[in-house]
Amino acid sequence: MRKTITTEGGFLSIETGTTKPDATTIVERKGLGHPDTLADHLAERLSRAYSHYTVQRFGAVLHHNFDKLALLGGASEVRYGAGGMTAPVRVLVNGRAAPMCGGETIPVEEIVEAEVRAFFAERLPEVSDHLDITFNITSNSSPGAVLTGDAVPDRTRWFNPRSIDDLCERRVRLSNDTSLGTGWAPENAFESFVRELVNHFSGESDFTLSHAWCGSDVKLMGYWDGDQADVVLCVPQKSRHVGSRAEYVRNAETVVAECYRMAGLRLPGAQARFRLNARDVPEKDELYLTYTGSSIESGDEGVVGRGNRVNGLITPLRPMNLEGANGKNPVYHVGKLYNIAAQRLAERLHEATDGHSEVHLVSTTGQRLDQPWRILVRLSSPDVETDKVQALVAEALEGFPALTDELVSDGIVLS
Repeated sequence: MRKTITTEGGFLSIETGTTKPDATTIVERKGLGHPDTLADHLAERLSRAYSHYTVQRFGAVLHHNFDKLALLGGASEVRYGAGGMTAPVRVLVNGRAAPMCGGETIPVEEIVEAEVRAFFAERLPEVSDHLDITFNITSNSSPGAVLTGDAVPDRTRWFNPRSIDDLCERRVRLSNDTSLGTGWAPENAFESFVRELVNHFSGESDFTLSHAWCGSDVKLMGYWDGDQADVVLCVPQKSRHVGSRAEYVRNAETVVAECYRMAGLRLPGAQARFRLNARDVPEKDELYLTYTGSSIESGDEGVVGRGNRVNGLITPLRPMNLEGANGKNPVYHVGKLYNIAAQRLAERLHEATDGHSEVHLVSTTGQRLDQPWRILVRLSSPDVETDKVQALVAEALEGFPALTDELVSDGIVLS
């Protein structure tokens, strides 16, 4: 059944009794040391640091975006039991940020450089002294500033406000773009397993704490048909902690054994197959052996938006979009806010209906942020009270100020 309701800004369409996704699943996840994840997380960290500074100094988040950040891989030398960087990782900080407010200068480059160095010191300490940071940060206004006489168009003050009173979003929040936010729930058991397994090898866990050779540039691609799991997994090893080819091979066997152990716990009764570091050619010493634990050390690149979606997964058979949410302004950038809101709303609707849910929020640039042009809610449950759905949608749209406060405080927290 489909019901379309006219809202203040557009239309809310509610479809009930929709078909649930079948068991077939293709899912990818990139770990904490993957170059794309590094780019995503660094961009978000820069947005958060800039937001903190401007809120504390001026009382509001000033205009900025760091969502075009890119990382260009360096070069390294890898030997059994040793290694080192031979060329730096280039950090291209691309974006825009207000450099001043009311005549007071904001130390944008100093804020950015401090955060970049702190980020790598925490995430990849072997790289932190081998960084080449390039600042491509402008304060150019967006299109729309038409000169008519001697008057200064308001748009030219977008990145150079006389005070926070020049920030139009303090009066009404308008969408910065025509964009799409997508969310769905619930995950199936295999999708949850993929997240947990990648976290287990790329983050702080009992496994990584007890196996210093385990690197963080983990990547997983998995296929699941409801009964069988087929997984291709990459887990690097750190060369300083691997003394020989034989030791590398034993470590790899340890990783595979851990995969089967966790599959037995999370996918009981299922048949699982794991292939690890498929490009390895041990007899030629062509191995996923790295100095830092990440391919960023040797030519690989990372770009914001090419990694995990806001739910932490890449799921081509599920509804998804290509927005790079990290690093966007947390006040009015729909590419960030709508994706997070859609995911959370889908989870709430799943809890309320005990069925599959999809949410799509579509904005129109320049229109009210809390009044999407189109809202599409698709629910597998056939008997749903549309009034309750409307109430949950309204609650989500009213929650953008609180979501902004959360993002300024914590940033996007990927599950």
